[in-house]
Parts: sequence; C-alpha cells; structure tokens
Amino acid sequence: MLCTSTDSHGSHLDSQLDWYAIYTRHQHEKTVARILTSKGFETLLPLYSVAHRWKDRTKLLSLPLFPCYVFLKGGSERRLDIMTTPGIHSLVSTAGQPAAIPNVEIEAIRRAIESGAPVEPHPLLKCGEWVRVKCGPMEGIQGILVRKKNLYRLVLSVEMLGKAACVEIDAFLLERLNGPPSKVDHPHYG
Repeated sequence: MLCTSTDSHGSHLDSQLDWYAIYTRHQHEKTVARILTSKGFETLLPLYSVAHRWKDRTKLLSLPLFPCYVFLKGGSERRLDIMTTPGIHSLVSTAGQPAAIPNVEIEAIRRAIESGAPVEPHPLLKCGEWVRVKCGPMEGIQGILVRKKNLYRLVLSVEMLGKAACVEIDAFLLERLNGPPSKVDHPHYG
C-alpha cells in the first residue's frame, strides 16, 4: 500500500528535484504527509498491511514501512514551511544540510509497493556485524552475522578454544550491536 500525493494538477512534480526524509513524531507519519500535501509538497509514505489481533477482534492495519519517516520531493528551499508543520522533528541532514536520497532508491520502494507483492520492514544488517537475537528460543544470543548460500548465519565463537559454530537464522530476528559483546566474568566451577 502506498500513500503518495502529487501536485494540484495531478502530475508528479519536477522529476529533477531530490527526495528528502523527514523525521516525524511517533505515529504522526500520516498526519504529516497529509499536511505537507495540503501545502503543495509531493510526499511519499510507504505503507504495509499487517493483521493485528486484540482479545475480541482482528483488524488489518496500514502501518508505515519506515516508522517516523515521511519522504518529501524537493522543498529544501521552503525549509521554514516544512519545519513549521506540526508533528515534524527534523529534516534528515548531513553536516547541517538536508541529505538528498537517491531517486533510484525511492523509485525502487515505490515500484515494489505498487507491484502488489507483500512488502514488510526488514533490518538493514551487513555481514561481519555483531548482532543479537531479539526474540525466540535463541533470544539474547550474540554473534557475528555471515551469509552462506543465500542464508544468514550467526557465528558463535569460543575464543579460548579458537573454535566457532554457526546457526541459520532469519535476519528479521536480529538487531545490530555497536561492537563486540562485553566480556562478562562467570564464576569458575570445579
């Protein structure tokens, strides 16, 4: 599902303009996109559907593919107009300047969603990073992420022995660590 808007004439704005990411307050993405659209900006809010179950019912929800972010085409020259929009924290920037997102990346997201294929959030993990299992029977286990034959594997090491083992795992269960896990002293038995 895609929540996108165009200019008042119904056509997409100048294709030469860059896309930018706006960081919003939690659960304000749809409101921010609607307000920016009413101000004449072209926005993109990629959504995905998920069934949510409560005690008494199940409902299909449309959630942002990138929580707390709305994409905006052009508009860096109207920064004040953007920043005074309720629900916006900031324009994603690098060295104090709005950071442009390559059009090819935005177009890939748009085409994937418009294709009708199921799209869902996925962590951006790189091989060689230290990761931790977020949930499931291996919750809390830490190791290095590797890929072998199109499958993700978590490398578990016993450094004192100079040995390691790996286990196949779904990357969606993993979260990135900022470095190797800290060494914890364990009592010696014997």
